[in-house]
Formats: sequence, C-alpha cells, structure tokens
Amino acid sequence: MTVRSVIGLFALAPRYALRAPILIYRYSLSAFIGRQCRYLPTCSEFADQAITRHGAWAGGWMAAGRICRCHPWGGSGYEAVPVELPPKAAWYMPWRYARAPKQETGEN
Repeated sequence: MTVRSVIGLFALAPRYALRAPILIYRYSLSAFIGRQCRYLPTCSEFADQAITRHGAWAGGWMAAGRICRCHPWGGSGYEAVPVELPPKAAWYMPWRYARAPKQETGEN
C-alpha cells in the first residue's frame, strides 16, 4: 500500500462516516415510518447523493438545508442535487451550500 492510497482512504473517511447513518436510517427506521417525503429524490437519497458528489462538508450542508426545508409548511416537488457547487459558496460560509435552488417560473 502506497502513501497516496493511505492518504486517499483518510480523505474519503468523512464521506463514509456521514453516509453510514443515512444508509442505516434508509434500511431500518424509514421502513417503519413509511415513505412520505414530498420531495423527489427523498431526503435520505438527496443527502447520500450530495455527500457522494460534493464531499462531507458541502454535501452535508446541502443535506442539512434540504432536511430543514422538509416540514409541513415547506415546499415539494423535484429537487435534484446540483451538479456544481453554488457560485458564491465557500467553506467558511456553509449556509450558502444549503440554499434552495431557484425555481423556474416558466415565464419568458
């Protein structure tokens, strides 16, 4: 095992540490509660995809923002994980990762 591969494993450790509780929830508690999420993908799927795509810090904040938007008076619909990070997001301003994407109105 080379030094680079060991460093790579340590770099991925936070992602796996955050994904583990999500997977445990998805395959245990979620089955008892039922699937009643108003968003697609569900909050647990969104969190898993965000952490996988953007890492533990940015993906974790995106997931936290999505979970905060998922309440009885919140929105609904399709909200995919963004392909790119928000343009003004920075590690020292994590709330910018968690903002909801702007909805298209369909007007010209």
